Amino acid sequence: MRFFKILAVAVTSTTAAVKYTPASSSITDSLAAGALSSFEDYVKVQGIYNGTCTMANAAVRRDWDSLTATERKKYIAAVQCISTKKSITPRSICPGCRTRYDDFLATHINQTMTIHGTGNFLAWYVLESRETSIADRFRHRYFTWTYEKALREECGYDDYQPYWNWPKYALDPLDSPLFDGSDASMSGNGVYEYHEPVCIPSTSTPYIKVPQGSGGGCVSSGPFSNFTVRLGPVSPAWSNMSTNPRPDGLGYNPRCLRRDINPWISTGWTKDVDVDFLVTGTSDILSFQNRMQGDFAAGYVGVHDAGHMTINGDPGGDLFASPGDPTFYLHHAQIDRTWWTWQNLDTPSRTFVVAGSTSMINASAPNTTLDDMIDLGFNAPAISLRKAMSTLGGAGGPFCYIYR
Repeated sequence: MRFFKILAVAVTSTTAAVKYTPASSSITDSLAAGALSSFEDYVKVQGIYNGTCTMANAAVRRDWDSLTATERKKYIAAVQCISTKKSITPRSICPGCRTRYDDFLATHINQTMTIHGTGNFLAWYVLESRETSIADRFRHRYFTWTYEKALREECGYDDYQPYWNWPKYALDPLDSPLFDGSDASMSGNGVYEYHEPVCIPSTSTPYIKVPQGSGGGCVSSGPFSNFTVRLGPVSPAWSNMSTNPRPDGLGYNPRCLRRDINPWISTGWTKDVDVDFLVTGTSDILSFQNRMQGDFAAGYVGVHDAGHMTINGDPGGDLFASPGDPTFYLHHAQIDRTWWTWQNLDTPSRTFVVAGSTSMINASAPNTTLDDMIDLGFNAPAISLRKAMSTLGGAGGPFCYIYR
């Protein structure tokens, strides 16, 4: 198969010699620290949300950059483990599912049209619509947490989901600890393979054209150079992609992981000032969500899509199938951290708030409410959006974590 093992050795040794200097994330980190302090003060006055989750025993999600090489390798091993565990999704629903990793991807593909561009995104996860709803993010909070839970319970991972602190890597993602291709990274770039510019949001409305980076082909270095993507594509980033045997993308379509890691995107929309613009420049949830998703007609990508398009490729650049790239979960942990920061800078008024429609394709769909349900298929029981709003167990929710 096309995995270029000899080239992987060469790239790994070369990238290891590169001197990497992270860009500043001081504003982003200061905002998060302020949110944590505010959250702690709120809990001291109001008391804990339930009898088991406290600030003292809450899980702590950490920056990938702060993990030791050993800690990173433990996370990588857990991801590799979950990608070998037998699928629990019936073949009648997902003919292409073979592993537990595929189960999560299948759920995302199945529900994309009701989570992206809708009020379900933050607690669940829009590339296609600026008028997204908070419920979409709510579902992604639950989605990422359930994935983290699977890593811990099914693969013995004894830490928590790390996050990709975008500003640190914005100026030089290729040489960063996340993508440098070393054995303690999430693998590096794809080999160079020509593709046409990527149009955002689509080729029919190319408001933003992303030029090709230095990759485009199969990932050739690091722990995921032999990683197999089985589902999708559904909405591929460019044209020369293999075709799924089913129109819904759930057919069996084994292929390599492809990336075109691109500083053109990350330097434009994932810097420290970009996060500051999002968090401090919005005071209501709909404005926050829309700015996070971007205003493509105005030439503004937004941090959510910028993270995805920094990776690009197959399946990273596919709205439906993007969780097929393991870096998806670090990106969405940072999405969650950013929302968590925004929430807890004003915990009383920003925690249990939703806005937007329940569908990005049906103009007459009802607005999102806290009583709407988040359904992760066979991966976890359904819960209400209300239970996904607080990371400290508010409204009887399952979460008990904070960010540092």
